Amino acid sequence: MKKEEIKELSTADLTERLAQMEKDYLQLKVNHSVSPLDNPAKITADRKMIARVKTELRQRELNNK
Repeated sequence: MKKEEIKELSTADLTERLAQMEKDYLQLKVNHSVSPLDNPAKITADRKMIARVKTELRQRELNNK
């Protein structure tokens, strides 16, 4: 998901996707600690995507005040 795609989504959708992404990220970390992943860079990519979504949510919060 690109920055433009994130901006097009509604706040409710972003909040919902953020919860799902965080859940998937934690599961990925647990799986990686038990047995190595084929692509450990996915952990970093997921963490960055979570940060992008959180940044957009925070921007919207600040713009609404």
